[in-house]
This record gives sequence, structure tokens and C-alpha cells, in this order.
Amino acid sequence: MAENKKVLIAEDSSVIQNLTKKILMMQNYSIHSAKNGKQVLEILEKENFDIILMDINMPVMDGMECTKAIRQLKDKQKANIPIVAITGNAKNYSIQEFEEAGITEYLPKPLNFDQLVETVKRLSS
Repeated sequence: MAENKKVLIAEDSSVIQNLTKKILMMQNYSIHSAKNGKQVLEILEKENFDIILMDINMPVMDGMECTKAIRQLKDKQKANIPIVAITGNAKNYSIQEFEEAGITEYLPKPLNFDQLVETVKRLSS
């Protein structure tokens, strides 16, 4: 089980955010959430996480921009957090663009929740 592992979900869709939260909470993850990249950076200033699930298309600051900002943080632990991109528009980006932004891995929408749980377990351990 994922005792005390902290996941930050960056997702502007309340439906996806709530579903993801419920599924990961059943796995004993501690969940925090944000609606945009700016909120992610504000939360990261105060707390540490084991993994970030990052929607790519969000208002205010999108997931690609936010990931690049995280990778440039002075705190090396936070700068190296595994970041999983979650997007319905993966075709808009190449794998190379995800890698250049600092995305660790990506999951397509609609989410396969078994794959989500497996990915979170693997990358947050």
C-alpha cells in the first residue's frame, strides 16, 4: 500500500479530479489538488510530494509551462519530482516535447484508472 505517499493532482476538470482522487485515496495515497499550474507552484512552495499528475491543458498556466517551472526550482528534491502528464491532446505534442519540458511519463485521456494506479505506484516508490 502507498502509506503516506503524497500525490498532487493538477486538473481543471472537477469530474476527472474527483474520480482520480477517489481511486488514489482507495490506494491510501494522500491527495492534494490544484486547478492550474500557478496553483501547483504555490502549493509546491509549502509542501513536498512524491508525484504530480499534470493535466496539460489548464487555464492560467498550462501543464507544459508549469512542468518547465518545476524543473527549474532551486530545491532539487522538488525539481526532480516525477511528473505524469495527463492529456486528451497528446497528438498536439511529441514525446520529445514532453521530454524537453521535463515530463516523466504521460497517460492519455480518457484515463485508464488501472494504468493510472500502476504508474503512480511505480513512479512514487
